[in-house]
Amino acid sequence: MFIQTEITPNPNSLKFLPGKRVSNSGPYEITNKDDIENELVNSILSINGVEGIFLGEDFISVNKNDETKWDEIKHIVISLINEFYSNGRTFVIDENQEKESENLNEIEAKIVKILDQKIRPAVARDGGDIKFMEFKNGVVKVQLQGSCSGCPSSTMTLKQGVQNLLCHYLPEVKEVISI
Repeated sequence: MFIQTEITPNPNSLKFLPGKRVSNSGPYEITNKDDIENELVNSILSINGVEGIFLGEDFISVNKNDETKWDEIKHIVISLINEFYSNGRTFVIDENQEKESENLNEIEAKIVKILDQKIRPAVARDGGDIKFMEFKNGVVKVQLQGSCSGCPSSTMTLKQGVQNLLCHYLPEVKEVISI
C-alpha cells in the first residue's frame, strides 16, 4: 500500500492519503486519545510531538507541535496507517454520528448549507474542516478543525473567504469568528 502525503497551509499539519476510505461517519477530530477507543488513532496520538488527528472522508491530517520535525515522525505515521489497513480494516472510524442540524432556524440552516457546499470542500483539500457552532446578533461562530486549527493563514481565510462569502449570500451575517 502506498500512502501519499500532502503539505497543508499549516506547517504543523500534514495530510496523509491512504487511498482508502478513512471516515464513514463524517469529519472527526481527536486531540485526546482517552476520548476514543481506536487502535490507529491511539497509536498516532502516542507519538511524541503529535497533538491531534483529523479524519476526513479519505484522508488523515496529523497535527504536531512546533518542536517536532516531520522527518522524525512522518515515517512512523505512514507505517501505522499501512499496518492498520493491511490487517483488513475498511475504515478508521465507522460510527453513526447524530446530525446537529436538527434544531436550526432558517438563517442557521442557510449558513450550514453554504458552509457544507461552498466552504467545506475547499477546507478539506487543505486537510481540515469548518464546523458551524452558533449564529447570534449577526455573528457566525465556527470551529476550525484539523489542519485549519492553529494555522497561521486561517484568520485570513476566515475573514477574506468565509466571512465574505457568507455576507454576500446572507445580509444578516455581519462577521465570522473562530472559537
